[in-house]
Amino acid sequence: MNDQIHTPILDRVRYPSDLRRLSDAELAQCADELRAETISAVSVTGGHLGSSLGVVELTVAIHAVFNTPYDKLVWDVGHQCYPHKIVTGRRDRIRTLRQKGGLSGFTKRSESDYDPFGAAHSSTSISAALGFAMASDMGEATGDAIAVIGDGSISAGMAYEALNNAGDLGRRLFVILNDNEMSIAPPVGAMSRYLSGLYKGSPLHTLKDIADGVAAHLPEPLRHGAERAKELVTGHPKSATLFEHLGFTYIGPVDGHDIPQLLQVLRAAKAQATGPVLIHAVTVKGKGYAPAEGADDCYHGVAKFDVKTGAQKKSQPNAPSYTGVFGKTLTKLAEADSRIVGVTAAMPGGTGLSTLQKVMPERVFDVGIAEQHAVTFCGGLAAGGLKPFCAIYSSFLQRGYDQIVHDVALQNLPVRFMIDRAGLVGADGPTHAGAFDIGYLAALPNMTVMACADEAELVHMMATAAAHDDGPIALRYPRGEGVGVEMPETGEVLEIGKGRVLQEGHDVAILSFGAHLAEAREAVKDLEAKGVSVTLADARFAKPLDTGLIDDLMANHRALITVEQGAMLGFGGLVLHHLAATSQLDGRCAVRTLHLPDRFIDQASPAEMYAEAGLTSADIAAAALQAMGIATIRDPRKVSV
Repeated sequence: MNDQIHTPILDRVRYPSDLRRLSDAELAQCADELRAETISAVSVTGGHLGSSLGVVELTVAIHAVFNTPYDKLVWDVGHQCYPHKIVTGRRDRIRTLRQKGGLSGFTKRSESDYDPFGAAHSSTSISAALGFAMASDMGEATGDAIAVIGDGSISAGMAYEALNNAGDLGRRLFVILNDNEMSIAPPVGAMSRYLSGLYKGSPLHTLKDIADGVAAHLPEPLRHGAERAKELVTGHPKSATLFEHLGFTYIGPVDGHDIPQLLQVLRAAKAQATGPVLIHAVTVKGKGYAPAEGADDCYHGVAKFDVKTGAQKKSQPNAPSYTGVFGKTLTKLAEADSRIVGVTAAMPGGTGLSTLQKVMPERVFDVGIAEQHAVTFCGGLAAGGLKPFCAIYSSFLQRGYDQIVHDVALQNLPVRFMIDRAGLVGADGPTHAGAFDIGYLAALPNMTVMACADEAELVHMMATAAAHDDGPIALRYPRGEGVGVEMPETGEVLEIGKGRVLQEGHDVAILSFGAHLAEAREAVKDLEAKGVSVTLADARFAKPLDTGLIDDLMANHRALITVEQGAMLGFGGLVLHHLAATSQLDGRCAVRTLHLPDRFIDQASPAEMYAEAGLTSADIAAAALQAMGIATIRDPRKVSV
């Protein structure tokens, strides 16, 4: 009997159905244990801790009230899904988060039936949940649809498009706004007492009673706090919320860490909703873990750490990071040119723009999670005579592609696209891989596309971008630290469309585009050890191509190997197109293009991911030997001819 009393409640929970057998008091205790388990797990793996701690109670309450996985719970972005994974049959694997062969750091359909829709980019949840709601309405075997979206994600245009459509359709749908950007500490206790009293009545009060009564029944000054919170989503404390104008029943703000309050609101909403409902839950990022609550970033993304102290176990870099070099270089350029400005979409720290922001805050624009707007905004800035540096991760820039085409390239506006996280990025996996930007940018007329081989080249290419006023120009660079080369004091403006030869040989030529040059150098050593004479060249530009360099390499070698950290039909595809157009694919010089394979690669370390992609130095050397007829490549599927 005593063993049963002292058994942690979380140990009795393998799936959400187990939560539904617990009392409300047990659910509250389970939430406390779930928070501790989340902290313990992330201390081992690293990851998105702060956001996960902020939704522990929401996770427990939603799964306790709704019949998941029949009911579809869609987490926006998904970086807050660690507690969700623990209570949906994955606790025994939670310490494999973001590791090779382990759990994804985001929701993933192939991982669990409890992840009905995959995520990692923001502002998609309401659209997906509305799709589930309509499928249910049309007779498919799915239940209620619940979207959980943060206050940052709901600022994006796609979220408002979905809200507008949902309100117009009028179907039953639950949207939970997870708001961790404000504090309503004074009224939450009173709200809880009010709601508790409200739900003691029988039958349940209507949703309108709940929605209208929270603030109205509170005494001053508590009422003022609730009205201030509502004002943040309305523009005026006395007016209807934007969500109500869009056709939603608005409930809130409610305390997202008060299990009884959450259970009451969710149960009433589930029992009575006939149309779309928005529940505004106020939470604290990093809730319940003092080091996270006290950190500037609330431990949004952390390395492995000591649970007792919160101290992160970060390895010391051997070279400056590309992101850091970008931030420092842009600041120097901005000091010398008053027309330079920086623009980012909610990632000033991640892109390195925070360096310039600290020195010249008036010249940095963080537009929020709105990549489409960021691109067109930069187009307007450029048309107005400024020099915008648009700093957005490769995978996020995909979201602004129409604007790159229509609002920048078509008008030949000199926007400088600074593309961080190009190539494979490690623990964030395929959703954040910068695989496609070479192809999708090089396809555009007027666009110049560069990639730096190392951190010194990044400085030179940024100077080149700053000096380039003849149309848009893009510069891609990877995540993480550089290779440790000597850094220049100032950048040299490069000749557009010209590569460089780093060493000359006569058997095989390796033409590298971007940051895989270090692996190409190692491949050269392997080949030379086998008696093969190698020319190594750095293309620098994918568009315009240095066709003179390519023609020379073709004319003077038995084989040409291109290497890039991008998908097929990227740099290698451009080279092949040129060679075909100029009738050079005649067999006198064998050509092989090494690139990312035509599939998504799951998370692992970057080195492991590139090995999986067939892009190690050994793979490059093997491709060269095979092209020369000396050896057979280990896996011919990884190379395009």
